[in-house]
Amino acid sequence: MAVTLKAALLDSDKRGYVVTDLETLVDDEVKDKSGLSGGMIKTGYAAVKKVKPGIIWGVIDTLLDEFVEALEPHWMAYCASSSEAGPPVDFGAYLAAHPQPVSEALLGVTDRRAAKSNRQAITSMYSKLRPKAQENVIEALPRLGGVMEKHAG
Repeated sequence: MAVTLKAALLDSDKRGYVVTDLETLVDDEVKDKSGLSGGMIKTGYAAVKKVKPGIIWGVIDTLLDEFVEALEPHWMAYCASSSEAGPPVDFGAYLAAHPQPVSEALLGVTDRRAAKSNRQAITSMYSKLRPKAQENVIEALPRLGGVMEKHAG
C-alpha cells in the first residue's frame, strides 16, 4: 500500500475514473445537506450545473493534482500507521480522525486558486462560501478517503 497517491491517482488511465468518482462524491455531499444553508447550497449547485454542464468534473480535473499533493503527506502517514500493529483503519476514517490539518491542506488549494483569480464574481462568491467550507470539507472526509483508497488500493 506504500504507493504514492500521485502515482496511483494521476495515472492517465485512471484519472478520468478518479475525477468521475470525486464528482459523484460532491453530488452526494450536496444531496445530503439539510436545513436552510443546505437548501441554499443545493440551489446554487443545481444552478451552476445547469448553466454550465460539466463544470464540476472540469474543476475537479483541474484541481486534482494540487489536491493529491495536499493529501500525499496524510496518505503516507496513513500507510505508515497501517503497517504498525493494531486494527486496520480505512483512509476515510484516518482523514476523519485528523480533520483540522486535512481540511486546511485541501482548502489551501482553493484559497490559493481564489487568490490568483482575476474574476471578481469568482473571488466574491468564494469569499462568501469560505467561512462554512471547512465544516463541509470535514463532513466529506470519510467519503473522500474512500475514493482515494479505492483508486490507490
